[in-house]
Amino acid sequence: MSKKDSLEYEPKSAWDVYTSKKDIKAMDQLADRYVDFLSRCKTERLVMDYVREKVQKAGFVDDLKAPLAYRFNRNKTCFLARKGKRPLSEGFRLIGAHADCPRLDLKQRPFYEDLDIALAKTHYYGGIRKYQWLTIPLALHGTVVKKDGTVVTLCIGEDPGDPVFTVTDLLPHLAYKEVVKKVEDAFEAEKLNLIMGHSPVQTGKKDDDAIVAPVKRKMLELLNKKYGIDEADFLSAEVQAVPAGPARYVGLDEAVIGSYGQDDRSSVFCGLEALLEETQPEYAQIVLFWDKEEIGSDGATGAKSLFFEYCMEELLDAWEPGARLSGVMMNGSALSADVSAAMDPDYKDVYEPLNAARLGYGPCFNKFTGHRGKVGANDAHPDFIGWLRRIFDDAGIPWHMSELGKVDVGGGGTVAKFLAIYGMDVIDVGVPVLSMHSPFELAAKADIYACTLAFREFLKN
Repeated sequence: MSKKDSLEYEPKSAWDVYTSKKDIKAMDQLADRYVDFLSRCKTERLVMDYVREKVQKAGFVDDLKAPLAYRFNRNKTCFLARKGKRPLSEGFRLIGAHADCPRLDLKQRPFYEDLDIALAKTHYYGGIRKYQWLTIPLALHGTVVKKDGTVVTLCIGEDPGDPVFTVTDLLPHLAYKEVVKKVEDAFEAEKLNLIMGHSPVQTGKKDDDAIVAPVKRKMLELLNKKYGIDEADFLSAEVQAVPAGPARYVGLDEAVIGSYGQDDRSSVFCGLEALLEETQPEYAQIVLFWDKEEIGSDGATGAKSLFFEYCMEELLDAWEPGARLSGVMMNGSALSADVSAAMDPDYKDVYEPLNAARLGYGPCFNKFTGHRGKVGANDAHPDFIGWLRRIFDDAGIPWHMSELGKVDVGGGGTVAKFLAIYGMDVIDVGVPVLSMHSPFELAAKADIYACTLAFREFLKN
């Protein structure tokens, strides 16, 4: 290596690192599993079902006294733990990601009829650009709990033979006023209503006895026939409208993966894959998958809840009685696994190129997130970053540093700050994503591969 090469720094493309037949085969196999995961896991509950199936197969049990343990919270959040060779009080390696994604939630009283069309009212969840959710095929997923406690799982729109749902948009011929409005004014949240049906129920009665909303009635009868539910059951339901259909490879070379929900289910997938492969760690491994990150991490299943702390208390009582929880937490090292915004060739003006994430350059580390002066951020310490540099460079894993856009242009937050309150070292890391928060996000399969290897390296060191 020349003196110049050793003094200057340029990130490496993952495509230049993973060139062997062995790596390419492993990358393609991982990508196929990832596409299947994204296609199957359209909601946080479905993610938890997938995780439970995988960890049970690997020997994890619902008992925090066990060396391979898990605990689920309302099937929206989970805590996974593997005992290390060293005692818990000497530290642990933690990967935390969130399984929830932006979407359209059905309101508790969603159904109505207008102009002989049955519709469902929605309330958007998380940061969406509303116009991206118009005129695309949507599927309904959800959980309906009846008064007697019966739980009904709803899924319509994923099978090729299923009908789908959609939100209409105004035709350009009548949208002259809309084109000059601000985006926030042109697309109203209360108009994100799903088309649910159009044909009326046939009652056989005279006109004076006709049902007031016959199209809505037919829709309810179809739901009742298929699922045994009625309109009142939606008062105790959580039903989401999400993009219908499977994840797909994008581009002639199939190097990019397109799908709904890669923020942040890419991190869930990479973290789970890493945990299941690194079976003999030096330090205890903790993997957390949370809910509610997209709306501030509040609630009983978000990162602000005490679920993580309660699990650690129980784990400590079983694995190392007498040790202080505060000391254990202070000795922890964590990766807040979340995606970053890849620099878009069509919108380069909102990025600062030296510090922007690049598609295909491996996982990107965000030393800080937040907005305007790093407000609301965890700001990782340089000694922790130095240690991560060493272990990833020694393992030959491509990675790079990034930040979310130019200073004062925008910003965002992650769960990192909720882990940092315990005094542990933590930094944000994840794959770069194009079209983040859209119904069809893009990630490079080389980045998914590199990120999984990076998480493995972190968990075993």
